[in-house]
Amino acid sequence: MKQYSYGRELRLLTPAQFQQVFNAPPVKAVTAELTMLATPNQLSHPRIGVTISKKRAKRAVDRNRIKRKIRENFRLKQHKIPAFDIIVIAKSGIVDLDSDALQQRLDYLWRTLSKRCVQYLSAASDSTSGS
Repeated sequence: MKQYSYGRELRLLTPAQFQQVFNAPPVKAVTAELTMLATPNQLSHPRIGVTISKKRAKRAVDRNRIKRKIRENFRLKQHKIPAFDIIVIAKSGIVDLDSDALQQRLDYLWRTLSKRCVQYLSAASDSTSGS
């Protein structure tokens, strides 16, 4: 079985890194409870940042559980995701999801996001090489 880590190099750490993704994300994937925004990075691997406001999940234990599930899911799927900076934003109703439902939403979002990232990269390379 292959080992996947989740070290500092796989996380968005500074507010500037988050702001770069928030400013104009070319790739989005959305469900009723989660939104993923992504922008290409110059690294060889994807990076992730997770935001869950107190308004969406009142208790810290709920926010931490959701973040832990998202990070673990990312850790296992990181090899299938292109080199993009990704922000996961929790929306209303996220606390009502049990672990299985959250897992299903995340699986769907990672598939959708990966597909859209590849499409974005191919469209971007077509437009630059097709002059």
